[in-house]
Amino acid sequence: MKYDSDNDLDRGVITETEKKLKRPPLYKVLLHNDNYTTQEFVVYILQSIFHHPPTKATQIMLHVHRRGIGVAGVYTYEVAETKVDQVHALAKEYQFPLKCTMEEE
Repeated sequence: MKYDSDNDLDRGVITETEKKLKRPPLYKVLLHNDNYTTQEFVVYILQSIFHHPPTKATQIMLHVHRRGIGVAGVYTYEVAETKVDQVHALAKEYQFPLKCTMEEE
């Protein structure tokens, strides 16, 4: 039986290419200070939505109060977007103008 070289199986060495997964970009969720939202409500937001313990929530709230803006957490895009929406929905429910934004880390 004669084999046609064009139809023979490739007899080369099989190499395995490692694919490195690129980490998704992360986004900071930011709380903005205003003159109407109570400090207690901001702490409540930080505990209920961002799952910070009371001491850490108070530290972040004070940072936002003193500096005008502060990081509530860092997440993937979809999670950060959801957190921003949750903050706005809860603030609206309690009639506070709390502003929450996100930006790439």
